[in-house]
Amino acid sequence: MSAPATVAELVTRQWGDHRPGLRHGDDVVLSHHQVAQEAAVRAALLGDQLPRGAEPHVGVLLDNTPDFPFWLGAAALSGAAVVGINPTRRGAELARDILHTDCRILVTERAHLPLLDDLDLPGVQVLVTDGAEYAGLLAPYAGASPSDVIRRRRPGPGDRMLLYFTSGSTGAPKAAIRTQGRLAAAGDVLARRFSVGPDDVHYICMPLFHGNAVIADWLPALAGGAAVALRRRFSASAFLDDVRRHGATYFTYVGRAVQYLLATEPRPEDRDHRLRLGFGTEAGPVDAARFAERFGVPLVEGYGATEGGASVQLTPDTPPGALGRPGPGDDLAVVDPGTGAECPPARFGAGGRLLNGDEAIGELVNRGRSQFEGYWRNPEAEAARTRDGLYWTGDLFFRDADGFLYFAGRADDRLRVDSENLAAAMIENILARWSRASAVCVYAVPDEVAGDQVMAALALRDGARFDPDAFAAFLAVQPDLGTKMAPRYVRVVPAMPVTGTNKIHRVALRRAGFTGHPDPVWWRPPGAPAYRPLTGRDRAALLAAYAAHGRAGLLER
Repeated sequence: MSAPATVAELVTRQWGDHRPGLRHGDDVVLSHHQVAQEAAVRAALLGDQLPRGAEPHVGVLLDNTPDFPFWLGAAALSGAAVVGINPTRRGAELARDILHTDCRILVTERAHLPLLDDLDLPGVQVLVTDGAEYAGLLAPYAGASPSDVIRRRRPGPGDRMLLYFTSGSTGAPKAAIRTQGRLAAAGDVLARRFSVGPDDVHYICMPLFHGNAVIADWLPALAGGAAVALRRRFSASAFLDDVRRHGATYFTYVGRAVQYLLATEPRPEDRDHRLRLGFGTEAGPVDAARFAERFGVPLVEGYGATEGGASVQLTPDTPPGALGRPGPGDDLAVVDPGTGAECPPARFGAGGRLLNGDEAIGELVNRGRSQFEGYWRNPEAEAARTRDGLYWTGDLFFRDADGFLYFAGRADDRLRVDSENLAAAMIENILARWSRASAVCVYAVPDEVAGDQVMAALALRDGARFDPDAFAAFLAVQPDLGTKMAPRYVRVVPAMPVTGTNKIHRVALRRAGFTGHPDPVWWRPPGAPAYRPLTGRDRAALLAAYAAHGRAGLLER
């Protein structure tokens, strides 16, 4: 089948296909044809409800219910754009997301109506999908078909279809623009890469307000003619039952999802399913290997941002720990963000230890023609992302002598310890090997005199306790743990804080440091051979040292 020019074309292809196309819960099974019709009905409604002259933007504040893909399809058919609204946002921040993206229609459900209480949303019409009026609004358009909608105005490849927010943990989130042509191509590429076909069922358990679920799960299913099975919200305990009930063959993940799945109690039927592939990011090599061993399912780690500015793809010859090579059309380089000079290749020692991280780790940039299509009404952020004619990803990488790329963390996750640059992700991959840890996060806390120190938050497996001597012994035998990498501070958390997309909330951990929380902290003072509890007296002495060196303000960063 020829490559699609628009997502509207993919939605239209579903018309007349009466095989199962969408599954939800225990009793909802709709054909591809019915899904396309529901999309057409909403597209027709949108054409009449959208005020004349308004931006064709529809905010969608829903869990993963059938109406979410219906509205995605409606936007595609009508040349409109879906704005994914994060339900973990609150108050003025939530109102800002809706108004900043010029949403004149907001689609939500009763469960989320309390989030809108007392919000000032002038000119925004709210449609409640499980409310009494919604069915009545849709009824006049019951006979609509995709061709009826497209006949009014045929969407083009350059039409906006998604405005999806990037992480807002360090400031107001930016709404990345994705057009129909780029999205259709992305879905087609993934469908071909993973041989997606009509017999596949894509399990969508990651939130559809995030780009991972739409771009890496829903779109390749649409392009390959596969069905989708929706889970309202991710549930580790329900994952295997869902996968078996729906006959799922493919799923995507992001953040801590894989760790949550590994933390569930092993079952005899762990390998009794049709899953053939998981595709996502941030699982880490240790957990990916554990997942494959337990469930018999390979995890394919990829790299790509919501903005679409750069991608890295796994190849058959990719060495362990690497993500792969640049995606088609990308000219990627690892550069020093200060000078813009390309970093030298990585050199490895015994056990895979990175010997020259200080010079090899830099920011990944795209020197070619990137897929970045801009941010909605944020020229300053666009300029920062595309300065000097390059696309700056904001992520740290290093490259080996053969050109394979290795992820080393976010640019703001770099640590500088005793004048040596370190990357949080590399240390996390090492600490994740400790059998007592179920989750690990590494981040910088300021040194009392200069630079940073390494702090790690550990969530322990059920029944495990933190044994400082065992942890120190574990660190001592890790061949790739550099001399500056061992954590100075270890915070033992009952549960890792996460964002709305199941990513570890690193900023919250970093801001809390070793003083702004009640959790136990262990530390190894300079020159000390072992970890010991950080006492109130220790904290007071450290705070005095920060003040003496004029660095007390850094504890609040």
